[in-house]
Amino acid sequence: MSVNLRSVYVAGIGLHPFGRFPEKSVHDLARTSVLEAMKDAGIVYRDLQAAYFGHVYYYGMSVGETVLNGLGLTGLPVFNINNACSSSSSAFELAYWAVASGAWDVVLAFGAERVPRGPISVTAEDSPSRFMGTDHMMASYALRARRYMEQFGCPPEAFAHVAEKAHRNAVLNPYAQYKKVFTIEEILNSRMIADPLTLYQCCPTSEGASACILVSRDAARKFNMPSKRLIKVSGVGIVTSDLDDRKGDHLIAWRAAKKAYDMAGLGPQDVDVVQVHDAATNAGIFQLEGLGLVERGKGWQLELSGGTEINGSVPTNTDGGLQAMGHPLGATGTRMLHELVLQLRGEAGPRQVKDAKVGIAENSGAGEVCTVIILNK
Repeated sequence: MSVNLRSVYVAGIGLHPFGRFPEKSVHDLARTSVLEAMKDAGIVYRDLQAAYFGHVYYYGMSVGETVLNGLGLTGLPVFNINNACSSSSSAFELAYWAVASGAWDVVLAFGAERVPRGPISVTAEDSPSRFMGTDHMMASYALRARRYMEQFGCPPEAFAHVAEKAHRNAVLNPYAQYKKVFTIEEILNSRMIADPLTLYQCCPTSEGASACILVSRDAARKFNMPSKRLIKVSGVGIVTSDLDDRKGDHLIAWRAAKKAYDMAGLGPQDVDVVQVHDAATNAGIFQLEGLGLVERGKGWQLELSGGTEINGSVPTNTDGGLQAMGHPLGATGTRMLHELVLQLRGEAGPRQVKDAKVGIAENSGAGEVCTVIILNK
């Protein structure tokens, strides 16, 4: 970077459990996560200087403002971000730059969603894709899965293992939508959605919220925040589709990761714990390759060998990921960071990765857009 940037830290995290909550509005979900994050950081609402809110579905105009108005009218500037599944991770990156640049010292990044049941459409109502069936996200993932299987000899069991592992991890996570263990056979034999992806290999639609408080070093001192609980934001990257991405499913993630690695002065060899966007199980393998954590075409071997387990060489989606946590679109990005912060603080309980010092989160969205964020102790 050619400019001098301040160090930025995650000082607080909050999460509303993911699942189905018909008695609650999206505002209720979001405020729960924000209050939890402020409590975790040791601040109160009037200490916030700006907020960035990620969401996808329509809840009325200026939804970030209406969420936070319920906590007080302080004149807080609020920015609403709709960037598909990357909405709250995009909000987090914008919050990072706001603090790093010196614009503000205490900033909130949060996301919330109540996703309707059933398949998710990503195109406009009058798009021909609606009538051709090509706007179904799982159909797109399935086509890429078939190509990968043909190109690298990947068996369907490798994809199923992503879901099997995710559900085992989620049993250890009180915030997860599903806390039930499935066998590989149960996963492969569940209802076919888009060959080779079965029902238990497609992430559930969900409701939930998540939040992070980002602060400067000066703010951390002002509020007497314990340094051992501050997690540094060391690298961020965001990219959209490039023509060359057609040469491989991993390339968009790698371009975002390269920006984050270069900024952090780190590389794949330094990563201890990982979050990837496993909306479909095959993406849970592709994205590890995109982050440079395993050689292209060998991610499925790493998965089947146990390398992505909590005690493996590349611990991945230790909280259950999208497969078992669920996927309230606007909340997923900061949910990933919630888990990384717990891991880097050593507060993940039975999910704890031993001696975790560097964490990386990759989040993809329709468009295509990809965000990568690196945190470290």
